[in-house]
Amino acid sequence: MRSDGSHGGLAGKVRDARAALIDGHGVALCEVLPADAVQRAMEAEGVRFRDCLFTPLVTLWTFLSQVLGADGSCRAAVARLIALLAARGEAAADGESLDPATGPYCKARQRLPERLVARLTAEAGGRLHDDYPAGRLLGGRPVKVVDGTTVSMPDTPANQKRWPQPPTQAPGLGFPLARLVVVMSLHCAAVLSLAIGPYAGKQSGETALFRTLVTAADGGGLARGDVLLADRYYASFWAIAMLLARGVDSLMRQHQKRSIDFRSGTRLGRDDHRITLARPTQRPDWMDAATYAGMPAELTVREVRVRVAVRGFRVRCLVLVTTLLDAALYGKDEIARAFACRWHAELDLRAIKQTMAMGVLRCKTPEMVRKEIWAHLLAYNLIRGLIARAAQQAGIEPRQVSFAGAVQTLDAFAPVLALAQPQDLPRLLEILLRAIARHRVGDRPNRYEPRTVKRRAKPIAWLTVPREQARNRLARSGAAKC
Repeated sequence: MRSDGSHGGLAGKVRDARAALIDGHGVALCEVLPADAVQRAMEAEGVRFRDCLFTPLVTLWTFLSQVLGADGSCRAAVARLIALLAARGEAAADGESLDPATGPYCKARQRLPERLVARLTAEAGGRLHDDYPAGRLLGGRPVKVVDGTTVSMPDTPANQKRWPQPPTQAPGLGFPLARLVVVMSLHCAAVLSLAIGPYAGKQSGETALFRTLVTAADGGGLARGDVLLADRYYASFWAIAMLLARGVDSLMRQHQKRSIDFRSGTRLGRDDHRITLARPTQRPDWMDAATYAGMPAELTVREVRVRVAVRGFRVRCLVLVTTLLDAALYGKDEIARAFACRWHAELDLRAIKQTMAMGVLRCKTPEMVRKEIWAHLLAYNLIRGLIARAAQQAGIEPRQVSFAGAVQTLDAFAPVLALAQPQDLPRLLEILLRAIARHRVGDRPNRYEPRTVKRRAKPIAWLTVPREQARNRLARSGAAKC
């Protein structure tokens, strides 16, 4: 497991570490994370190898196994590494690799650059999107989706300072909360870019974080020619204008506060017209005067009213706004079908937070919280890469394969792959891909369910005062001795 540079330079060390991957997850996921890509990322971020067990690559793969494991603790991650080293006879002579203490691993995680994990995540998502860029929607154009969510984390002073708990929660009773805005590929579900910010406070909303992505030097995962799907929270003059400046078309649900009159503008058909939006006369607080002056004086957009005649659906009628102005090329029904796919973003974020257990994070400092988020998303992108490869071999679309089924299958194969002989790996990986492709997403058109649960939780009282006060009450009453 130690990298002595016998192959020469960083490239040799990357190959050495890759050839001796630390667990079964790594054996499979390295198929979609090429060694040369890791090498370039490490060179770009100036990562150096140290003469110790937890080199950057060992630390990275241990981190990935931690976020993928059922027990996401550092102790379990180190225990898996010890077990694998012992089984392969690669334990260090001084016994360092058999030490179950988590301190060296935790310190190595702190040394691991966040930018390295973020770069690998974006590059893995970008490669996947380039390999599977488009489906049959909107003339085969690349379609991406943006949406936001939140994650909770341990209630430590450092986390509270950086990610304050919601103001509706009393001090000592809540948890720090971070807001995430994610741009994803619609066709292959890869995460392309991410913005992280506090849940509450000035310029902490989804649209503020989204602006940081759109105005980023790398485009925030968006490229000229893309079509972006978003909900009505993003449907503002400024967002549409900034996307157009990037050469990106948008398709969003019209904001509920905007006045809609299909008798105005240029009629394109029933409940379909083009209108002109004037630039708001009042400059928003977050925008400087130069940026405001550079905004277009007006925008031409298209509004389409869609009626939903499905029993059980809450929405009966919605108005969409888009910069896809050509009604002959992008018909009304095509626009409606495309926007219906926006819901995939909700399902993908649910998969990351529930299936991969990212909803409640473990790290106790803001720096490690960010790394933990990026580690989850890197693991997610790599699993999506396996799904895409499995789907391609099976002749189906990537979204037809169950993400949860893929994770469960990978977990089942992990111990077998970890101890397999090198000559057996191609055969086992082929079986793994075929098994993943067999887990299909159920075809349940127009499904609707009440947002309620049947199974009751255990009747445990809520903590209504800070824990220290509750502990003092127990001490005074003598109940702690019972």
